[in-house]
Amino acid sequence: MKRLLPAALLILAATCLITSCKKEKVQPPVTHPTATRTLRFILYTNQDFSNDTHNISFSLHIDDGITAPFDSVVYTAQVKDIPDHAHQLEFEKKVPDDGKALTVGFTYYIQNVGYSWHLDTIASNEKSKVIEYPFL
Repeated sequence: MKRLLPAALLILAATCLITSCKKEKVQPPVTHPTATRTLRFILYTNQDFSNDTHNISFSLHIDDGITAPFDSVVYTAQVKDIPDHAHQLEFEKKVPDDGKALTVGFTYYIQNVGYSWHLDTIASNEKSKVIEYPFL
Protein backbone atom coordinates (compact mmCIF):
# COMPACT_ATOMS: atom_id res chain seq x y z
CA MET A 1 0.00 0.00 0.00
CA LYS A 2 2.85 2.35 0.86
CA ARG A 3 4.33 1.78 -2.60
CA LEU A 4 1.05 2.20 -4.45
CA LEU A 5 0.26 5.64 -3.02
CA PRO A 6 3.46 7.38 -4.30
CA ALA A 7 3.14 5.61 -7.66
CA ALA A 8 -0.51 6.65 -7.96
CA LEU A 9 0.36 10.24 -7.06
CA LEU A 10 3.16 10.22 -9.63
CA ILE A 11 0.83 8.91 -12.35
CA LEU A 12 -1.84 11.46 -11.38
CA ALA A 13 0.70 14.33 -11.48
CA ALA A 14 2.05 13.19 -14.86
CA THR A 15 -1.48 12.91 -16.28
CA CYS A 16 -2.33 16.42 -15.05
CA LEU A 17 0.85 17.83 -16.56
CA ILE A 18 0.36 16.15 -19.91
CA THR A 19 -3.27 17.19 -20.27
CA SER A 20 -2.85 20.74 -18.99
CA CYS A 21 0.10 21.64 -21.23
CA LYS A 22 -1.68 21.37 -24.54
CA LYS A 23 -0.74 24.29 -26.73
CA GLU A 24 -3.32 25.69 -29.04
CA LYS A 25 -2.34 27.37 -32.24
CA VAL A 26 -3.49 30.95 -31.94
CA GLN A 27 -3.78 32.78 -35.23
CA PRO A 28 -2.28 36.27 -35.16
CA PRO A 29 -4.85 39.01 -35.66
CA VAL A 30 -5.28 40.08 -39.25
CA THR A 31 -4.26 43.68 -39.69
CA HIS A 32 -5.57 45.68 -42.58
CA PRO A 33 -3.53 48.59 -43.86
CA THR A 34 -5.04 51.89 -42.84
CA ALA A 35 -6.10 54.04 -45.76
CA THR A 36 -4.45 57.44 -45.76
CA ARG A 37 -4.68 60.77 -47.51
CA THR A 38 -1.58 62.69 -48.50
CA LEU A 39 -1.20 66.40 -47.77
CA ARG A 40 1.68 68.27 -49.37
CA PHE A 41 2.46 71.72 -47.99
CA ILE A 42 4.57 74.15 -50.06
CA LEU A 43 5.89 77.40 -48.60
CA TYR A 44 7.79 80.22 -50.30
CA THR A 45 7.58 83.95 -51.02
CA ASN A 46 7.68 86.09 -54.14
CA GLN A 47 8.19 89.30 -52.15
CA ASP A 48 11.39 91.06 -51.18
CA PHE A 49 11.56 91.03 -47.39
CA SER A 50 15.33 91.67 -47.22
CA ASN A 51 14.92 94.39 -44.57
CA ASP A 52 12.43 92.55 -42.34
CA THR A 53 14.26 91.02 -39.37
CA HIS A 54 11.14 89.96 -37.41
CA ASN A 55 11.21 86.34 -36.32
CA ILE A 56 8.51 84.16 -37.87
CA SER A 57 7.35 80.62 -37.08
CA PHE A 58 5.26 78.60 -39.51
CA SER A 59 3.15 75.62 -38.40
CA LEU A 60 1.24 73.03 -40.37
CA HIS A 61 -2.42 73.00 -39.38
CA ILE A 62 -4.81 70.06 -39.85
CA ASP A 63 -8.27 70.13 -38.26
CA ASP A 64 -11.36 67.96 -38.69
CA GLY A 65 -13.55 70.18 -36.50
CA ILE A 66 -14.08 67.42 -33.94
CA THR A 67 -10.78 66.30 -32.47
CA ALA A 68 -7.96 68.58 -31.33
CA PRO A 69 -6.24 70.13 -34.35
CA PHE A 70 -2.75 69.10 -35.40
CA ASP A 71 -0.42 72.11 -35.24
CA SER A 72 3.28 71.50 -35.62
CA VAL A 73 5.99 74.13 -36.07
CA VAL A 74 7.96 73.27 -39.21
CA TYR A 75 9.98 76.42 -39.93
CA THR A 76 11.35 79.25 -37.84
CA ALA A 77 13.49 82.07 -39.25
CA GLN A 78 13.54 85.78 -39.88
CA VAL A 79 11.00 87.04 -42.41
CA LYS A 80 13.84 88.08 -44.74
CA ASP A 81 15.01 84.43 -44.83
CA ILE A 82 11.79 82.90 -46.17
CA PRO A 83 12.91 81.13 -49.35
CA ASP A 84 11.87 82.16 -52.84
CA HIS A 85 9.91 79.90 -55.18
CA ALA A 86 13.06 78.24 -56.55
CA HIS A 87 14.04 77.17 -53.02
CA GLN A 88 10.56 76.47 -51.66
CA LEU A 89 10.03 74.39 -48.55
CA GLU A 90 7.94 71.24 -48.95
CA PHE A 91 6.40 69.13 -46.22
CA GLU A 92 4.34 65.98 -46.66
CA LYS A 93 1.95 64.59 -44.09
CA LYS A 94 -0.17 61.44 -44.32
CA VAL A 95 -3.42 61.47 -42.39
CA PRO A 96 -6.00 58.70 -41.87
CA ASP A 97 -8.69 58.56 -44.52
CA ASP A 98 -11.62 58.53 -42.13
CA GLY A 99 -14.07 60.20 -44.49
CA LYS A 100 -13.98 63.60 -42.78
CA ALA A 101 -13.51 66.94 -44.47
CA LEU A 102 -10.43 68.74 -43.15
CA THR A 103 -9.27 72.31 -42.75
CA VAL A 104 -5.58 72.39 -43.65
CA GLY A 105 -2.91 75.00 -44.16
CA PHE A 106 -0.31 77.17 -42.52
CA THR A 107 -0.56 79.19 -39.35
CA TYR A 108 2.23 81.57 -38.49
CA TYR A 109 3.37 83.90 -35.77
CA ILE A 110 5.46 87.02 -36.43
CA GLN A 111 7.21 88.22 -33.29
CA ASN A 112 5.79 91.52 -31.98
CA VAL A 113 3.20 91.52 -34.79
CA GLY A 114 0.84 88.60 -34.17
CA TYR A 115 -0.74 85.45 -35.55
CA SER A 116 -2.16 84.84 -38.99
CA TRP A 117 -2.95 81.90 -41.26
CA HIS A 118 -3.49 80.57 -44.75
CA LEU A 119 -6.13 77.81 -44.65
CA ASP A 120 -7.80 75.63 -47.26
CA THR A 121 -10.09 72.59 -47.14
CA ILE A 122 -9.81 69.01 -48.29
CA ALA A 123 -13.14 67.36 -49.05
CA SER A 124 -14.01 64.03 -47.48
CA ASN A 125 -13.56 62.21 -50.82
CA GLU A 126 -10.20 63.79 -51.79
CA LYS A 127 -7.24 61.43 -51.44
CA SER A 128 -4.54 64.10 -51.73
CA LYS A 129 -4.15 67.85 -51.61
CA VAL A 130 -1.38 70.36 -52.30
CA ILE A 131 -1.49 73.41 -50.07
CA GLU A 132 0.72 76.03 -51.69
CA TYR A 133 1.35 79.28 -49.84
CA PRO A 134 3.31 82.12 -51.45
CA PHE A 135 3.82 84.17 -48.27
CA LEU A 136 2.96 87.84 -48.82
